[in-house]
Amino acid sequence: MAQVLEFKLPDLGEGLTGAEIVRWLVEVGDVVAVDQPVVEVETAKAMVDVPCPYGGVVTARFGVEGTELPVGAPLLTVAVGEPADDRPAGDASTAESEDARGRTPATEGSGNVLVGYGTAEAPARRRRVRPPRATPATPALPAASTTPSAPSAPVANGRPRPARPAVAQARTPGAADGPVPVISPLVRRLARQNGLDLRELTGSGPDGLILRADVEYALRAAAAQSRTGATTGEPHTRADRAGAPAPAAGTPGVTRVPLKGIRGAVADKLSRSRTEIPDATCWVDADATELMRTRAAMNAAGGPKISVIALLARICTAALARFPELNSSVDTEAREIVQYDDVHLGFAAQTDRGLVVPVVRDAHARDAEALTAEFARLTEAARSGTLTPAELTGGTFTLNNYGVFGVDGSTPIVNHPEAAMLGVGRIVPKPWVHEGELAVRQVVQLSLTFDHRVCDGGTAGGFLRYVADCVEQPAVLLRSL
Repeated sequence: MAQVLEFKLPDLGEGLTGAEIVRWLVEVGDVVAVDQPVVEVETAKAMVDVPCPYGGVVTARFGVEGTELPVGAPLLTVAVGEPADDRPAGDASTAESEDARGRTPATEGSGNVLVGYGTAEAPARRRRVRPPRATPATPALPAASTTPSAPSAPVANGRPRPARPAVAQARTPGAADGPVPVISPLVRRLARQNGLDLRELTGSGPDGLILRADVEYALRAAAAQSRTGATTGEPHTRADRAGAPAPAAGTPGVTRVPLKGIRGAVADKLSRSRTEIPDATCWVDADATELMRTRAAMNAAGGPKISVIALLARICTAALARFPELNSSVDTEAREIVQYDDVHLGFAAQTDRGLVVPVVRDAHARDAEALTAEFARLTEAARSGTLTPAELTGGTFTLNNYGVFGVDGSTPIVNHPEAAMLGVGRIVPKPWVHEGELAVRQVVQLSLTFDHRVCDGGTAGGFLRYVADCVEQPAVLLRSL
């Protein structure tokens, strides 16, 4: 007898709560092998091929291309073992009961590390044994439907609640009277700040867990509902509309662009940075003439060419060794500053899909040549959309070379949860007093935005001054090696 297993969207990386289906790689009825990619999804950070940890026959798919699914939502079901019998392909309750009795799927072990699915090293523990639930089980989605329909908006306490996506789990009767299924303090605070009752939400995470995405979805739905209600009232004058919501979709001359994917992730992260981090910025002009001469001499000696950003990265790592306060983050729950020994250097890269920040691991342990090669590799991966979530997370400090856009200065927003970012403007000929005389030199503006909780202006100024000194006199860097 075949066993039908449900494969849910796994946790694809740090901080990711969902993904959008870009392209299905299998059809219903196809035979799939263990670890075979079955769907291509776009997260807020990268394009990812998702492998299936089960081998068997695909019996159902959930979601069409373009559908956004939260982590933990069903992706597809797979019949494993003997040929499927007459039992409905999507009978999740039967699969769950077999799982509760400790049975393991008759498949090979998965070599991919997917959160919730284990690896080949311990196949017997691939799925955690759960005790039988006291409350009624959540109804499973019909396997024959590959595009779940959206539920209607429920009503609680006389107030309409925003409709959740079709993949959200159903509420258990009486759940509003019990503990709210929330783990993250950030989710609780976000709901509290916006006056949202978590007991009225249906969590889309495992076992009904309320995620940050659920709270944000409810807030967007409430805002959209308020805008809809505002448009049904009496006509307003131009003066009355000064503080009115933005025009609704379909208004002539108005284009509304959804904040989703990378654009949405950037918006969320920058807003969070501005909300949580008390940042400050200091800047200085530096004479980069000697740095450019040093680079030209290095490249003239033969071998791989050295990039400017690689030299700036080398300077950053040396400066962070002197001022480790800036290679840190703040643990708000513990009220502690967390300093890191290793420098994982992020750098801003503009792509057709939006702004991304790839991370150079162990930048402090790389020389200029190795840094140049890694910057080139990550930049190409960013432009082709092949960066993995691991290559986009875990940074401890960011280098932002906005000079490539032809601008001199900026006040960067700190890349949360990091504590600082160095901004570099364009390097251009300018009048400069050199050795007591006016001369034309290659001048660059450097700016440092930092979290004022981790240090004061003296530390930030010392860091920036050391960076400027190394730019003006590269020999200063040699003394720190």
